[in-house]
Amino acid sequence: MSEDKLVIGVIGSGTMGAGIVQVAATSGHRVLLHDNNKEALSFAMDGIEKILNRLVEKERMQESEAKDAFARIHPIEEITDFHECGLIIEAIVENLEVKQNLFSNLEDIVEDDCIMATNTSSLSITSIAASCQLSERVVGIHFFNPAPLMPLVEIIPAIQTSPEVLGNSKNLIDSWGKTTVVAKDTPGFIVNRVARPFYGEALRIYDEGMADIPTIDWAMKELGGFRMGPFTLMDYIGNDINYAVTETVFKEFFYDPRYKPSFTQKRMVEAQRLGKKSGKGYYDYNDDAEQPEAIKDETLGKQILNRVVSMLINEAVDALFLKIATKEDLDLAMTKGVNYPKGLLKWADEIGLDNVLSRLEALYEEYGEDRYRPSPLLKKMVANNQTFY
Repeated sequence: MSEDKLVIGVIGSGTMGAGIVQVAATSGHRVLLHDNNKEALSFAMDGIEKILNRLVEKERMQESEAKDAFARIHPIEEITDFHECGLIIEAIVENLEVKQNLFSNLEDIVEDDCIMATNTSSLSITSIAASCQLSERVVGIHFFNPAPLMPLVEIIPAIQTSPEVLGNSKNLIDSWGKTTVVAKDTPGFIVNRVARPFYGEALRIYDEGMADIPTIDWAMKELGGFRMGPFTLMDYIGNDINYAVTETVFKEFFYDPRYKPSFTQKRMVEAQRLGKKSGKGYYDYNDDAEQPEAIKDETLGKQILNRVVSMLINEAVDALFLKIATKEDLDLAMTKGVNYPKGLLKWADEIGLDNVLSRLEALYEEYGEDRYRPSPLLKKMVANNQTFY
């Protein structure tokens, strides 16, 4: 696969699709962008041009570079125009049947050596690949939003994906200046799986009345070093999106209690309190709104932080135990994909694996819920006095 001459196809002109187009075009590729909605396609092209011009204004890009990048982007109305592409990345609605139909139709258009990638965040790559005759050329290439700014890209081989396609996909995305990690095709891959307790356990702490929302956010941000507290981040992501991912991961893991969604978040979605985009979520974003103050009690704050971080570490340890990814890729994914202050396995070593285990065992004893069961790998490592690094 000759990377310098590769024509890239992107399907879906929403925020994610447009972001991927920008990344590919600024990396020197001719890019074809398709969307069934002509207005959305036009809107995306205008948006990309404005972003490139803004980068010039901020002196992050030369004017000639921006013009050249934009000139490499071509909106197309028919998917038959993708016949010359060497890689196609799909970034459409998160619906398995819709994606399968698209991939099946694409296969009749592109050459046999064209890599067909999906940017899905939670659907099975293997199921999408199964819709194709040449399923070995299907792979997951999962960007994070906003794609031009977020460094991490998860590369997910389906059961059918050939080693050559996996290697070529990784090398290409690396050449775009991204940090790639390889993840097993399991629900949520690395980031959306391992991050679940950041939201879920924070919601649980709130539901129990242990602390209010601003206090939980304060503890995680100020004491833990996270860039945003969990409730601020859920409002930023959108409660509808965050809840849908949690629900999907819960269902796809055969209703494992560890991923059980929160009624609080479900009710927020039902009330259309979706966060920043709706003007109100866990916080009120109207101009005249008064924001509640956190109770800055360090003892309480440390209890909150220790509980959430222990749950996050347990999830990362279990992902390693189940060979979802290497320890290096697990830590890299969480620092580069969601800006965690430290890799969770390195953090576990710092805290002491025995301390993490004792916190989890205390929670398990208190609640009697499988939600708090410690990973077998964590128990084994403590018994053998081992560390991750």
